[in-house]
Amino acid sequence: MLKEFQEFIARGNVMDLAVGVIIGGAFGLIVTSLVGDIIMPIVGAIFGGFDFSNYFIPLSSSVTATTLDAAKEQGAVLAYGAFLTVLINFLILAWIIFLMVKAVNNLRKRLERQKPAPAAAPPPPEIGLLTEIRDLLAKK
Repeated sequence: MLKEFQEFIARGNVMDLAVGVIIGGAFGLIVTSLVGDIIMPIVGAIFGGFDFSNYFIPLSSSVTATTLDAAKEQGAVLAYGAFLTVLINFLILAWIIFLMVKAVNNLRKRLERQKPAPAAAPPPPEIGLLTEIRDLLAKK
């Protein structure tokens, strides 16, 4: 069983997946920072200085706070502003991945067009011999 496990781990697919997950996690942090630190402040400035992160609906009458963190301490809240921020994160991440896949596909197409066409394989010697025999018999 240990040998099977070693073979499984040593496969290229497993290592590729591990690298992809690690890079994806780091990329997710970059997108989260991009949205939270750059895009959302710009959106807030354009639309009057609001911040999505503090948008919530109290689900209890005991919630009277004006910030999300304080409201969560007081009781249950529906934090739709946080959801909007995550949704924007997802859309930006999906758009970036789409652009990356599109660029890789275009590069592959360009490389395929640059690849020389394979030369026609010479006919097998038997076919050449049979052709000569046919032509000789046709002359008789």
